[in-house]
Amino acid sequence: MRIQILVLNYNGRSLLAECLPTVASAASRSRRRCEVTVIDNGSRDDSVEWLRRRHPGVGLIECENRSLCSFNEVVASLDADVAVLLNNDVKLAPTAIDPLVEPLAPPPLGDPVCFMTAPLCWQIDGRTYEGLKTAVRWRWGLVQATARFPGHEEVVDRPDLTASAGAAMAVDCRKFVELGGFDPIYLPGRIEDLDFAYRGFLAGYRARYVPRSVAYHIGMASFGPAFGPSGNDHLALRNTLLFQWKNLRHPAHVARQWFHLPLRLIWDAARAPLVGRRRRWALIRAFLAAGARWRANRPGAGATAGAAREREFFRRFHPQRMRTSPEPGDLSYWPRPFRVDVSEPTAPAAAPLLQRQSAGEAQR
Repeated sequence: MRIQILVLNYNGRSLLAECLPTVASAASRSRRRCEVTVIDNGSRDDSVEWLRRRHPGVGLIECENRSLCSFNEVVASLDADVAVLLNNDVKLAPTAIDPLVEPLAPPPLGDPVCFMTAPLCWQIDGRTYEGLKTAVRWRWGLVQATARFPGHEEVVDRPDLTASAGAAMAVDCRKFVELGGFDPIYLPGRIEDLDFAYRGFLAGYRARYVPRSVAYHIGMASFGPAFGPSGNDHLALRNTLLFQWKNLRHPAHVARQWFHLPLRLIWDAARAPLVGRRRRWALIRAFLAAGARWRANRPGAGATAGAAREREFFRRFHPQRMRTSPEPGDLSYWPRPFRVDVSEPTAPAAAPLLQRQSAGEAQR
């Protein structure tokens, strides 16, 4: 099985200097044929020159900046079976690669219907849980994907299915191309990973959470400086609306949107005098932006597999379901014990699992 690790970069020379050595080290420790390539999205800093000078053994592909959609053409051109897709602000534990790609291996080792895997991801401090065991819930008419659902602390060390991934994932190259990769309607970004995973689920595939693979994420290293907190919130709102308009057809989901969203709009108007200018009328501005984006792109119908499959997505990844042990069929291919120990020290040093706090706990 041939593996290509792809690191997406834009103006991230300092991030590459910090994170790329851990990626290269993890690749060198894999038992499989594993290569590392940086996809540079038209950086204006010295990322390309630095990479050629300091890491001549790392591949380089230069392209225009299409955010995660830059992965689409690259993965389609690869002579590889599996691609590990990373942001430039992700560090990998030394042994991260092999368990991450194992479910994507041919049978009997892997799962023939697995199309994507996601590691256990900590924030860069090595103590605060970030994801990527992701649940999906409704919040007043809007779909929200979250790895910090109530009770997540007790199950982050259990392999399971996941509704989405983010800054780190591995994909079966053939299935990635078959599904169309990341949808450019969400550019410059946010929610496109949920959309990709949702389309995979509707196609009958599985995305697996693999806690034996560990990653560390700095977070918002590119989007934060580019868009700021309010800009990122705006993109998330706009793209959540686009996701729902594009994909959701079940009558209960449509009714849930249009019953609760007017209440959200009323709340948005009521709080307008109390918030800063950049956060004022947030949902209304997101509606207008999503409508303009929808008309400009004229997307076709989303993935269709019947209302039952759509409904099953929300049932399977409901936070309450994610807190319980997966059904036997969800883990039928796993050759190792169900419960996994993730408390072994990795770089950066990790505290015992029960001493780690989620970001939500730390803020309380």
